[in-house]
Amino acid sequence: MKLKSGFVVRNIMDEYIVVPVGQRVTEFNGLITLNETGLLLWNKLAEKECTSRELVDAILDEYDIDEQTASVDVAHFAMILAQQNLLEKTDN
Repeated sequence: MKLKSGFVVRNIMDEYIVVPVGQRVTEFNGLITLNETGLLLWNKLAEKECTSRELVDAILDEYDIDEQTASVDVAHFAMILAQQNLLEKTDN
């Protein structure tokens, strides 16, 4: 998975908001707020392309949570990003 360029996260009144910048402003009509887990995953994807397994491992390293719950959370997060057209098409 890889995030499309042209999006940043802003902390606005203790909420993390995904904000389009540049050309993405005209392409993205919506609002995405991130909780702490979503922010962790977003930041991982902002660093580099990641597999679902890498994202699950990041959650497991950060939180006291079981692997199945982490996997469901990553799948749900990826689904939302895909629905909002925030992911690059990759071979993964």
